[in-house]
Amino acid sequence: MNYRMIAYILSRVLLIMAGLLLLPLITALVYGESVLPFAVTILLTALCGGVLALFRPRTRDIFAREGFVCVGLSWVAMSLLGSLPFIISGDIPRFIDAVFETASGFSTTGASILNDVESLTRSGLFWRSFTHWIGGMGVLVFLMAVLPMSGERSMHIMRAEVPGPTVGKLVPRARETARILYLIYSVFTVAETIMLMFGGMSFYEALLHAFATAGTGGFSTRNASIAAFDSAYIEGVIAFSLVLFGMNFNLFYLILIGRVREALRSEELHRYFEIILVSITLIVIGTVRHYGVAGALRNGFFVTMTTLSTAGFCTVDYMLWPAFLHTLIVMLMFIGGCAGSTGGGLKLSRVMLFVRTAAADVGRVVNPRRVSRVQMDGKRVAPETTGAVYSYIALVTLILLGCTVFVSFDGYDFATNFTAALSCISNIGPGLGKIGPSGNFSIFSDFSKLVMTVTMLFGRLEIYAMLILFIPSTWRRKS
Repeated sequence: MNYRMIAYILSRVLLIMAGLLLLPLITALVYGESVLPFAVTILLTALCGGVLALFRPRTRDIFAREGFVCVGLSWVAMSLLGSLPFIISGDIPRFIDAVFETASGFSTTGASILNDVESLTRSGLFWRSFTHWIGGMGVLVFLMAVLPMSGERSMHIMRAEVPGPTVGKLVPRARETARILYLIYSVFTVAETIMLMFGGMSFYEALLHAFATAGTGGFSTRNASIAAFDSAYIEGVIAFSLVLFGMNFNLFYLILIGRVREALRSEELHRYFEIILVSITLIVIGTVRHYGVAGALRNGFFVTMTTLSTAGFCTVDYMLWPAFLHTLIVMLMFIGGCAGSTGGGLKLSRVMLFVRTAAADVGRVVNPRRVSRVQMDGKRVAPETTGAVYSYIALVTLILLGCTVFVSFDGYDFATNFTAALSCISNIGPGLGKIGPSGNFSIFSDFSKLVMTVTMLFGRLEIYAMLILFIPSTWRRKS
């Protein structure tokens, strides 16, 4: 284990975070609010980063284990230090609540314990939504984009932080891949901000909602979320943006370099749009008598995208809808966005591989002589990848059930407990029951909030980067 290299990377992450905290500090200055919460947090974060920087590595090699440890520790540190502005300002005075809200922001979950969002300071709201944008693409991917890393081994960091069953490079150098990803991410964010301003939002609210959309997080500046604006245009812009942010960013790169046909041949992309169309159709069928055709289409498109992309914005209380639509919403929560997107969930490509592998296994049981190969986009999928998909889904199921059991000690109904756990592991935010669109997570005990905070980080980092922190052999110097 290269402890010095881990300390070096952690120091860079904390120094970058200290720099990013300057933006909410500037926001506090603009709106005449106290800069003390952010000034203190910047000093403490920079001090921690400076101390860790003293441990200079003898070699800068990063292997898979170090990559996972770096990512896991970085996200834990960001969640803890990132909660300080809320505590110091009094926006969220309780430590557990502040850490829950911050981890929910960085993990792009969007689950909230706040009953009155609009009472927060402007700078506090900015930082709350900005954590979505930081966490959407990943702070270590940003680190790779702006600082020289340890050559080809830096891909171990990207694999630990970027969601999906496999991670590849868009260009030969991992650093250039990170830069391309962040460039696309930033351009989409700016474009959405401008479009929302055309719909009547102020620059401040447009930017914060663009942050939350880009990271598919779902934090809003209003208590009623997007419903507060009562605008079909704003809902359409956000829903269409979620379509883009729920797609694999590799496809946008292929389109940029002129390989449009290759991008459009993606099987995952085809299934993605099929799921969107089927879900909208089912919601329209189930709600048309309440909203009319136009209203049902409007709500169907928005709810489908905010659920499938795992953003979690709200415009209507779907708890009032027919029960079969609740089942649909839970299924969309499970599936999530495409691999390589900022969305949460299992990821569509992983679900596709799971179904195809299961079908191939059943075929071999029926006909043992049959040779079945699992393919994606016309290419054979390696057995190691399909095996990893099985393992990942098994681990997700175990964590989901474990979280449900722990949360159930608070005494709420099964729908509330199960979807609370599911929303955390899938990084979506709202669930069913008492945590539906009209509720939030403030009802849970501190113990449950702590369990769900850890679950959110497990979900965002796709289990392994967090799980490895709890394995004793990880920390043995010669293991």
